[in-house]
Amino acid sequence: MLGGLMLVLTAGILQGAFLLPSKWLRHWQWENYWLVFSISAYLVCPWILAVATVPDLWDVYRHVSWSSIVPVVLFGLGWGLGAVSFGLGVDALGLALGFAVILGVAATSGTVIPLLVSPPSNFSSAQAVVTGAALCLMLAGIAICSFAGRWKQQDSAAPGRFSYRLGLLACVASGLLSACGNLGYVWGEAIYLPLATSARASYFAPNALWPLLTPPLFLCNAGFALYRLQKNATFRRFRTAGSFSNYGWSLTMGVMWLAGMAIYGIGAQRLGALGKSLGWAIMMTSMILTANALGVLTGEWKAAPRQSKRDLGLGLLTLVAALALLGYANGFATDG
Repeated sequence: MLGGLMLVLTAGILQGAFLLPSKWLRHWQWENYWLVFSISAYLVCPWILAVATVPDLWDVYRHVSWSSIVPVVLFGLGWGLGAVSFGLGVDALGLALGFAVILGVAATSGTVIPLLVSPPSNFSSAQAVVTGAALCLMLAGIAICSFAGRWKQQDSAAPGRFSYRLGLLACVASGLLSACGNLGYVWGEAIYLPLATSARASYFAPNALWPLLTPPLFLCNAGFALYRLQKNATFRRFRTAGSFSNYGWSLTMGVMWLAGMAIYGIGAQRLGALGKSLGWAIMMTSMILTANALGVLTGEWKAAPRQSKRDLGLGLLTLVAALALLGYANGFATDG
């Protein structure tokens, strides 16, 4: 259990930090690095990981029914749309505020949606009350963080960027759609659970899921990036001075992103029956803390008024409390 907890926390750190290299890019717009990132994270790395860690991968896929594959692909499509709005929202609001809003919504929807679609048989009224209280806390935290970021409206006229208001809407949409990542992982059990024939195999079994779940992410993100490259005439920036290092940083973002998801899959398995719910809340918390620590350390909030910084801190504390309460609520079914 402790090992699983540490793995999920590590996954959250990687997921919270994967956009950090974008701060060191030069002369590229969002669409330039997002296309390279999409190729790395959603197309190349999932196959490398699956082939390297899952024996007889092709035989596994040949024996999987379409009824198991179709839901995973559909959740991947929703996740892909969420990833597009994720990149745009964080580009507009910054690492700290963007992650706070996106992950707050994602943690809430990722907990509530499975309960609505397939509620546990022993889902008690006490658990419903605690879950509802956590949801209210989550919405309050999002509202406080959004209020704290109002000072960013002065940057809304920057060329090539969303306004603060549109960026905030993009982050909320991303949070709702990003929950599809966890839903795809849950609904994909029929694909990877038969591989768990031993303790070691059970840890790496979820890696067979990523090549099926991530192609829709690639299509959505690469397609939108190509549209932006054409619209903004930014293809030529791929050949600007310093592009070699830009390619390296963008590829690194992709590796960090997939590494976080792969480690989450392993850690959630080791957390036991509650891994897919409690583990998701733990990873969200770790991501929020990591992203905001990096946002503060890299000076995103240096120019913010003191009151805005206080509001951000209060909002983050509220989100963390809500996530902890969600994890506590998810434990009712087992404890009861």
